Amino acid sequence: MTSALVVGETFAVETWWVAVIKAVIIALVGFTLIPAAVTIERKLLGRFQHRYGPNRAGPYGTLQAGADILKLLGKENFRPSGSAAFLFYLAPMLAVIAAVATFAIIPLGDVVTIFGQPVGLYGIDVGIGPLYAFALGSIAFYGLVLGGFSSGSKYSYLGAMRAAAQLISYEVSMGLALVGVIMATGSLSLVDIVQYQQEHTWFIVTQFVGFLIFVIAAMAETNRAPFDLVEADSEIVAGYMTEYGGGGFASFYAAEYLNMVVAGGIATTIFLGGWAIPFWGDAPDWIAPFVVLFKTFLFVIFFVWIRATLPRLRYDQLMSFGWKILLPLATLNALVTAIVVVVA
Repeated sequence: MTSALVVGETFAVETWWVAVIKAVIIALVGFTLIPAAVTIERKLLGRFQHRYGPNRAGPYGTLQAGADILKLLGKENFRPSGSAAFLFYLAPMLAVIAAVATFAIIPLGDVVTIFGQPVGLYGIDVGIGPLYAFALGSIAFYGLVLGGFSSGSKYSYLGAMRAAAQLISYEVSMGLALVGVIMATGSLSLVDIVQYQQEHTWFIVTQFVGFLIFVIAAMAETNRAPFDLVEADSEIVAGYMTEYGGGGFASFYAAEYLNMVVAGGIATTIFLGGWAIPFWGDAPDWIAPFVVLFKTFLFVIFFVWIRATLPRLRYDQLMSFGWKILLPLATLNALVTAIVVVVA
């Protein structure tokens, strides 16, 4: 198994063992970012709300997220007697697999040569990056719906139906928000989109409306406040996760935070120039992944800030905003961009 990479103006072949090592590293990095995102959220929420955040496990509470994960994994995996066993255990697996597979397409840098081997600083450049991400998002959607449906609980089922309506509604706007970028670059490759921004202007400038729509839709797609109606504990306990505990709950929890990181990574790649540094240009190969992760976690911090600031919407407000405001605005943005591209 080999994959073609572009080094300069020539094509090189990435060997199978390089691809295997990259896959392992990407999985490890992805799962490492989950406790980092959880820790950042808990520490920031503590500051925003004028209270102590985690400060006992590890230096300044930095190991608290790891302790919580170990605690969850050590709990009994209880399953209700009225649930569908196969689907009940399959649902959290789908959510985690889809999140990790989507993280693999985020480019952390360009193609570099390591010990004489060409290595792309990304899992895989599929050439249809946004479509690939939306396809995997649809698989994650099945994980949420199956989790609620298979639990045998009316509260879980209600949460799953809310998830279905919410994710489908905001996924349309998210897709349309990227149409302008795709038309401008003429490519669906995330690597090509980054390289285009290095030669021209970052899309956060020329596609600012699309950027805002994408960020808002991403908060809804990842069930972040104020769009967390899927898990509205004051109404439906914990939504589709109501009957899950131990490893199942930890898997859904991990998938949610990794999806938040993935959303930030995709926004960084498409709108913030990827590994480019403002007023500097293309970052050196050794620092490029850190530039991408830094920009990505700026989005994570923004998501936490919004959670601490805005109250939860009512469900009718959530759906009205998605269909009556966000979708027409995304459609208009795509139309205007098409006209500009044709005229220019």
